[in-house]
Amino acid sequence: MSRAGKCIDNGPMENFFGVIKVEMYYRKHYKTFEDLETEIKRYNMFYNTERVTLKMGLKIPA
Repeated sequence: MSRAGKCIDNGPMENFFGVIKVEMYYRKHYKTFEDLETEIKRYNMFYNTERVTLKMGLKIPA
């Protein structure tokens, strides 16, 4: 949880939301809120289990 007046506490979540918008949200039009919600859940699972990152040396999360 973020501390009052400490914007740096929220950096990891701001990064995640930026990534999800660029990699998922802006690339597709969603007809309903339910479609968007389903796609966010799918992307979250992909992000946590399959997405390759430079920080991890181009490895998939274990």
